[in-house]
Amino acid sequence: MRASSMCIPCILSRQEKLIRSFQDEDKKSLYMHQVLEILYYHGQTAPAPWLATLIDRLYKDFWGPLEDFGPQKHKYNQLLLGLEDEIEQSIRSSADPVKECIKYVCAANYIDFSAVENVNEDTLKKLLAKAPFETVSDDEYTAFQKDLGAAGTLAYLTDNCGEIVLDKLFIKCLKETYPHLQITVILRGEDVLNDATLADAEEVGLTNLVPCIGNGSGTPGTVLKELSSDARQILSDADLVISKGQGNFESLYAEGLNPYYLFLCKCELFVRRFGLKQFEAVFKKEERIHINASPAARHF
Repeated sequence: MRASSMCIPCILSRQEKLIRSFQDEDKKSLYMHQVLEILYYHGQTAPAPWLATLIDRLYKDFWGPLEDFGPQKHKYNQLLLGLEDEIEQSIRSSADPVKECIKYVCAANYIDFSAVENVNEDTLKKLLAKAPFETVSDDEYTAFQKDLGAAGTLAYLTDNCGEIVLDKLFIKCLKETYPHLQITVILRGEDVLNDATLADAEEVGLTNLVPCIGNGSGTPGTVLKELSSDARQILSDADLVISKGQGNFESLYAEGLNPYYLFLCKCELFVRRFGLKQFEAVFKKEERIHINASPAARHF
């Protein structure tokens, strides 16, 4: 899915804020013009996560290392681990734990330091407290159950730190309900923003539950041409794919995988695109989503 016209000013604004405190005005001007050049040459065809990767590379060339999100990632991993038992109890006391997990994993998708300007604990806790009262489409969930029952292998694409604690609970319930299902988790291959990597999966205990691999890429999404051969093979062979987060949606939509997408609508583009309010959830298989995007061939 190519970047929307609404993504362009958002990207530019973010870059200007990142360099605002620097003193060399000539260098700042040159940098912003080269950002514009990337957007000009690639913005018509590339998804926003891939544009972000190209701009990150430019930033490193101009200014050095990007911001280290390590402390924030650890903070939110530990915060959600502290809430894990309470949330699991709520999930297991519900009529359908798998369905209940969908509500919680979508709520935790709030932890996004790219799409949400000021991520904070209070808002996260409010969204988690509201999760049991949210609704999941009965038709979509019935189709999901049917697909899970028929699938032998599932590839689960993660998104953010902290959120993966809820992914762990979701996967635990999936394994219990569908014991035949072989699940592999695919995380980011390099540090990027607050996205979850293999180190985060180890920190929260996800690696003790199912096989986990990094995808070989530092893109804040899943751009197929950037993935390692192992990650591409797992996705290609999977009977079913679950894709978490906006970045994965932007980079995977119309690429031929037909995943189930789960995420919160956090920015204005997604609010308009899906006709939802900010922080409302999307849970839907791609074949039942209709977006004005040019279809692309599957690149494996």
